[in-house]
Amino acid sequence: MDFRSENFDININLSLPSLLITNNMKKWLPRFSSTSTPLNETVNRSLDKQVKLAVTGLSRSGKTVFITSLVHQLLHGLGTTTHLPFFQIASSGRLRGTKAMPQPDMHIPSFLYDSAIEQLCGDPPTWPKPTNGISEIRLAIRYLSDNPFFKHLSPISTLYVDIIDYPGEWLLDLPLLELEYEQWSEQIARACEIEPRLSLSKEWRIFLNNLNLADEADETVMRQAANLYTDFLHQCKQHGLSLLQPGRFTMPGDDLKDAPLLKFCPLLEIPQIPQNTYNENSLFAEMKKRYNSYKEHLVKKFYEEHFSSFDRQIILADVLSAFNNGHATFVDMRDAINMVLKSFHYGKSGLFNKLFGGLKIDKMLFATTKADHVTPDQLPHLETFFQNMLATSHNNAIFEGVQTETLALAAVKCTQAAYTMFEGKKISCIKGVPLKSDKPVALFPGEVPPNVPMPEEWVKGRFHFVEFKPPRLANVHGGGLPHIRLDRALEFLLGDKF
Repeated sequence: MDFRSENFDININLSLPSLLITNNMKKWLPRFSSTSTPLNETVNRSLDKQVKLAVTGLSRSGKTVFITSLVHQLLHGLGTTTHLPFFQIASSGRLRGTKAMPQPDMHIPSFLYDSAIEQLCGDPPTWPKPTNGISEIRLAIRYLSDNPFFKHLSPISTLYVDIIDYPGEWLLDLPLLELEYEQWSEQIARACEIEPRLSLSKEWRIFLNNLNLADEADETVMRQAANLYTDFLHQCKQHGLSLLQPGRFTMPGDDLKDAPLLKFCPLLEIPQIPQNTYNENSLFAEMKKRYNSYKEHLVKKFYEEHFSSFDRQIILADVLSAFNNGHATFVDMRDAINMVLKSFHYGKSGLFNKLFGGLKIDKMLFATTKADHVTPDQLPHLETFFQNMLATSHNNAIFEGVQTETLALAAVKCTQAAYTMFEGKKISCIKGVPLKSDKPVALFPGEVPPNVPMPEEWVKGRFHFVEFKPPRLANVHGGGLPHIRLDRALEFLLGDKF
């Protein structure tokens, strides 16, 4: 497919409150204050002049790099119509500039863009350190409106974009809200019957098998069981597995690191005797109590305080790492992403509808990152493979009224297309500096299958996609960072707001 021939339509969205603007409102409408007040927030959102963009990612998906590049493109990449050709507000010349503003939520830590861009564009450049909790940054985008109604009020309009960063592990906790402790334990126990979890969980399982669930709960025992289970989750993460629950065990945040709320674990065997015969101080009862407390005070609280206000959601995944790590890792990633999509169903039986009622996320972008780690001719295959991974859940989400998109992109392009001769034939390659080297190399990383290979076809060594260092950039503030398809992501997420 020749993506240069694609066109995007800009849909002007006039909400009902915007039609009720009086003449007295005209004098202040074009000059919305950057000071965050409930009135300003309500006015901006009712006039479709504010959007909350939530960004999360599965393990090692490059979430911090993505947000840093997205912010940088908007701040510095709008002076040329060629850098973001598919972001129509930029390519049409209607952009008048972007500025970082004070964030509206003072209780949320700030996303440290300045620190991240300094690492990314240093000498030598390094990938920014990943974030481990929720953070936020606000941008104000000034543009020339082509809507007759707003042009009559003022030729210049402003869109406020709040980018909220949170760990993907927290998103994977959402299904726990519909699971009792016993149900969740059964799911984890079944997963640990299959490799690689079977081997990785050995020490934790041995410890659990020596416990008597009817014994009185002992804090030392509870803590040791939880620590062994947490170590098991960290090992799963190192092996490229994505479906890690509870998510806060691997990404607790400094305020929860040693909290009793995180000192529980699932059980391998559900008690066969009636549960009401267990003393309320028993090990089983205390495990269940802490699981329910975790759901109420961490999972549900996060979605009530933050998630219910999101307008649009980005979920990142590193599909290439699944190729490298084998079929089990791929299945785990596929199940994790589809679990997320299933949670977003908006029907009357959907979980969000039950919990929050008015949740209004209307667009979701699923992106597989590091598209620059494959040769250009393999990029369509990578995108097709990713689409096939999500086909069933993607169709269900569309049926429920959520507009979705899947993309293969590189937030920061760190390789260049190259060619080499092999047995008299011209072979497409990529050239870059591997993460564990200081010298550039040209290599053919391998082909990406458009369809999922059979389990027996995931032979060791078939896939070997190399990680690369970020590129050295001479004038980082003179334009946007090199990327692949980030402009398409921006158009999908924000294009209808201008």
